[in-house]
Amino acid sequence: MVPAGTDANAARPRVEGDREQEILAATLEVLGDVGYDRLTMDAVATRARASKATLYRRWTNKARLVVDALHATKTPTEVPDTGSLRGDLEQLFCGASPGDGLMDPAQVALLGSVVTAIARDADFATAWREQVVTAKRAVSRQVWERARERGEVADDVDLDLLETALPGIVLHRVFVLGDEPTPELVARVIDQIVLPAATRGR
Repeated sequence: MVPAGTDANAARPRVEGDREQEILAATLEVLGDVGYDRLTMDAVATRARASKATLYRRWTNKARLVVDALHATKTPTEVPDTGSLRGDLEQLFCGASPGDGLMDPAQVALLGSVVTAIARDADFATAWREQVVTAKRAVSRQVWERARERGEVADDVDLDLLETALPGIVLHRVFVLGDEPTPELVARVIDQIVLPAATRGR
């Protein structure tokens, strides 16, 4: 029984640590199976072998739950430092080992499963941009600013525009044209589009 004067929600045990990671992993599994639109808190609770009340102690709705799960998946925490813009971009988007970054089919599939949600669910879109996109762009921006300090990027280049060119082109070719996300594709975009644009007028 909750003592008088104590907030009932505050008295409940928090969902954290390994249990939180298990629920987030179950969320990604359900998201991969059915997509965002058909994902429900009930389905995640069943997959995680938890009660729906347990989920609601930590997440107010499925948008917040899915965003937390996506945020926990391979968000880069260290900025690549290969000594060149080309090397840093390759490592950022291809990963330090095979199967990382855009080369990870599971990551690409998860992104595809939330594309429609970004357009339809304003709460999800806002949370996704704040928690997932912001973290990834912070790492990307450090790569670009460091390249500019090394003299690899012309002073008049718009970094806000150019830093989105590589993921934008690659994901367009993957989702719209049906291409495979390969290191070769990333390298072609870097060499033929990104680097020439970065050094224009230098």
